[in-house]
Amino acid sequence: MKNLETKELYCMENTIASAIFEGTTYPFEVLPKIKDFILELIKQLDMSKFEEKGENIFIAKSAKVAPTASITGPCIIDEEAEIRHCAFIRGNAIVGKGAVVGNSTELKNVILFDKAQVPHYNYVGDSVIGFRSHMGAGAITSNLKSDKTLVTVKVGDKRLETSLKKFGAMLGDNVEVGCGSVLNPGTVIGKNTNVYPLSSVRGFIPANRIYKNSGEVAEKR
Repeated sequence: MKNLETKELYCMENTIASAIFEGTTYPFEVLPKIKDFILELIKQLDMSKFEEKGENIFIAKSAKVAPTASITGPCIIDEEAEIRHCAFIRGNAIVGKGAVVGNSTELKNVILFDKAQVPHYNYVGDSVIGFRSHMGAGAITSNLKSDKTLVTVKVGDKRLETSLKKFGAMLGDNVEVGCGSVLNPGTVIGKNTNVYPLSSVRGFIPANRIYKNSGEVAEKR
């Protein structure tokens, strides 16, 4: 489906996570692969720059990690990243260069591209957050449908079957999500798009848009 492909969402240069997207058409195809990918990537890390802090937990020496953060492997935290007070990383997570995981934010089965920010009370599960994308305070990804059926991505009048029971959201590069927003299962947001605070978002939102509500999506000028 036009503009939903991985290459339309992300510029994957200079990120340790880029290789996981090779051979994929849609970005959500990487979600079941994250754990195995991290375990293979660990073998390739430059250990002059990383330290092993627990079972399959590798943290760059230049990263800042609060002593109150809880981190379960497999997990890689790249250079200059910041893990703040009481962050909760439940495993299967890559935190890119210069990325921020904030106070009481929870991650699970997630890739944060370089300089992505989830800095205040966010839940991000089974999701990919693009380069320099930011989720405002209290914004969350909802990764499981209430009826527990498989997640589909809605693109206009069409539906794309993902075969995934858990799939939160895919944010392209430079996406800004307003405070208190909920990204419903199977949300895909194109790069350079802004989402108003307190929004409930589902389906595919194209690049370079301003999302106000489901019936009001304006193109940026």
